[in-house]
Amino acid sequence: MAAVFPACIMVMVLVLEAAVVMDGFPATLNLERRIPLASQELDLSRLRERDRVRHGRLLQSSVGVVDFSLQGTYDPFLVGLYYTQLQLGSPPRDFYVQIDTGSDVLWIGCNSCNGCPQSSGLKIQLTLYDPKSSSTSSLVSCSDKRCKAGVQTSDSSCSGQSNQCSYSFQYGDGSGTSGYYVSDLLHFDTILDGSMTANSTAPIMFGCSTVQTGDLTKSDRAVDGIFGFGQQSLSVISQLSSQGITPRVFSHCLKGNNGGGGILVFGEILEPNMVYTPLVPSQPHYNLNLLSISVGGKVLSINPSVFSTSNNQGTIVDSGTTLAYLADEAYDAFVNAITNTVSQTASPYVSNGNQCYQMTSSITDIFPQVSLNFAGASMILNPQDYLVQQNSNGGVTVWCIGFQKIQGQKITILGDLVLKDKIVVYDLVNQRIGWTNYDCSMSVNVTAKVNTGTEFVDAGQMSNDGSSRYQSPSMIALLLRIIVLAGLLFS
Repeated sequence: MAAVFPACIMVMVLVLEAAVVMDGFPATLNLERRIPLASQELDLSRLRERDRVRHGRLLQSSVGVVDFSLQGTYDPFLVGLYYTQLQLGSPPRDFYVQIDTGSDVLWIGCNSCNGCPQSSGLKIQLTLYDPKSSSTSSLVSCSDKRCKAGVQTSDSSCSGQSNQCSYSFQYGDGSGTSGYYVSDLLHFDTILDGSMTANSTAPIMFGCSTVQTGDLTKSDRAVDGIFGFGQQSLSVISQLSSQGITPRVFSHCLKGNNGGGGILVFGEILEPNMVYTPLVPSQPHYNLNLLSISVGGKVLSINPSVFSTSNNQGTIVDSGTTLAYLADEAYDAFVNAITNTVSQTASPYVSNGNQCYQMTSSITDIFPQVSLNFAGASMILNPQDYLVQQNSNGGVTVWCIGFQKIQGQKITILGDLVLKDKIVVYDLVNQRIGWTNYDCSMSVNVTAKVNTGTEFVDAGQMSNDGSSRYQSPSMIALLLRIIVLAGLLFS
């Protein structure tokens, strides 16, 4: 709504304290607002009218920020994945799911599952989804338009003998899952217009896994399912945005140290130092146009065709991958450049096919910065973004290159090792991905870009401690910053 501002007066509304906290969110907030200048006439009827219009607008608009608490860590010797907790069904039940930007579909292990783990080394309670125990659950038929859309992207299938919409997925590590689709309610909290929090539900279509194979059957790092964040129509972000509930953009900040965890939001995390690069169009994954790699400021001599994108090659951003991977030609040049740089201060050796280094100094004092150079932007990697500590004994530490070699394929995969300690924004509307290095234990500002304007929410204050929103919370000081132009009230 356009407005004429009589003066360039900007009012900062700061919510100082969350007085009562229930279910992780404040029930009472103390607000302070600057009153108009004495020279201005306060027309209460005009203010009431503006408030009436504004309140109606808030009630009509359901687009908002949705945040999820993350747990887990990139460290392959500890967890090697990031996961969150969802509530599904009626009555709602809790499920732990791995965050995976390399696939589209949300699926959960079901009560009839063959191969689903019964316990988890992550010390979480595993739960099997039972469609019959939810009053809002329904099967998805082959005639459902969502199923038909999934067939076009190979996310769903239909046989001639059954009208049941089904799926079968094989992952890069050789594991797999198959089952059928159901529709049920997803429960979540939506932050509307800065300070309004709404308990929301939305029907979504997700997979009910009846068979799991490979590493998915192991209990050491088992979760209830996988939360696919791809850009196809069956991903939850696509389903919710098509219903007008969330924006078609999501962001994460994966905490690398001190127990991991982090922030995941349906919305755009705002940070002044963000840089963006376009997504490669017409690709099933989040493919980026990687042009070159620099080590210590020097561009490596790698044939550009190694990074070119086609159906079977290219550079993929995948939070479901623990480490990072390079095509063999790029890998050899990368490792040789690192080794040549540190050979005078660290002792290189090969362990189980991995290039490792033994040293007594800090890696930040020895190892160079690495730059992944994309179209229009570069991703700066500090040593801890490409090295993994293997052991430490008596002041001597061993660090190994975390990038792995992919033999015979021109594929680069950027996993959690690279993505951690960064804000990463997946802007599906503008078909781009952005990032910046960031301390993911700090709060973040998020926008849903609703029609009423841009609202800023310190979502990190709610979720960056790695604790679940569904556990009994402690008192949380929630800071909400809203910039309001005084002309909206006093013009």
